[in-house]
Amino acid sequence: MNSVRPLLLASNSPRRKELLAGLGLNFTVRVKEVNEDYPAHLKRAEIAEYLASHKASAYLDDLQNEALITADTIVCLADAVLNKPANYEEAFAMLRSLSGTSHEVITGVCILTKESKTVFHDTTKVYFKALSDFEIDYYITTYKPYDKAGAYGIQEWIGMIGIERIEGSYFNVVGLPVQKLYAKLTELGIVNC
Repeated sequence: MNSVRPLLLASNSPRRKELLAGLGLNFTVRVKEVNEDYPAHLKRAEIAEYLASHKASAYLDDLQNEALITADTIVCLADAVLNKPANYEEAFAMLRSLSGTSHEVITGVCILTKESKTVFHDTTKVYFKALSDFEIDYYITTYKPYDKAGAYGIQEWIGMIGIERIEGSYFNVVGLPVQKLYAKLTELGIVNC
């Protein structure tokens, strides 16, 4: 797999690095601290796309011939956005609220070059079984999911025992909708095969 331009991934997420590498693409990781606040009037997919685009904007002046990829994943329970939990109590409350119901995981992605900006998102519906307090406690204590939106990783123990089914892309829930990303990179002429 060849990219016409050097690819940059603006993410420290080991999951995003692994997924992008899984496409067979060479890339360099470049990370800046970017404020992740968003306007209060935004809802659901608008938030994910805004954050991905906002992160990308911080790199625009540094770009030469590269194509930059940024992403942001949010968890939505109805209209409530479940961000990364600050502590055990927040993580427990989030997982308790997700227990026995469905929610949506939305990942916004931005592909930025000096000449263009492409922003899109993917949505996956996730169904959790009813989780016991013991299961929630065990997961948080063992896996410490404080770096994950919604306080869980689908690829971890809680996903194995707790997720009954999903509608949409599994990889989107992990943190990067690689099928849509590959299609956009190809469509934009950044990747050829």
